Amino acid sequence: MQPWHTNVGKRVVKRPKVYIRDSGLLHALLGIRDLESLLGNPIVGASWEGFVMQQIIACVPSGVSVHYPRTYGGAGVDIVLALPGGKLWAIEVKRSTKPSPRRGFHEAISDIKPSRSIVVYAGTERQTLRESIEVMSLMDLIREIQKAVQ
Repeated sequence: MQPWHTNVGKRVVKRPKVYIRDSGLLHALLGIRDLESLLGNPIVGASWEGFVMQQIIACVPSGVSVHYPRTYGGAGVDIVLALPGGKLWAIEVKRSTKPSPRRGFHEAISDIKPSRSIVVYAGTERQTLRESIEVMSLMDLIREIQKAVQ
């Protein structure tokens, strides 16, 4: 995935990030054979993030680009969607059922100034956190992406 950087004055990561988008392949390579083993493994969060990434990339049409922004200090979000018309969505992925974005997420959205800030989590209820951060399931996010590009 290509990095997102617009402010050349900031110290941002400008190298592509490599994801194993096939979570089944990731689990096989790590010897994770069942859900119980996955849930007890420290890779579970990264696996969820890769799965979400895989689903987003599979559903976005041409004209929508997917990036990751990250400063060398660690501030960033997991995904920036660049939609037609110049709109940006900042997306953070949390496996928790009670997601709470970290300080780096808040710093990144103040720099990126996205039209929407979204946390995708493993729960099903839509919520709004402070600063108009939307919390939604992966299915809700996919529906929102499809509506935005129609």
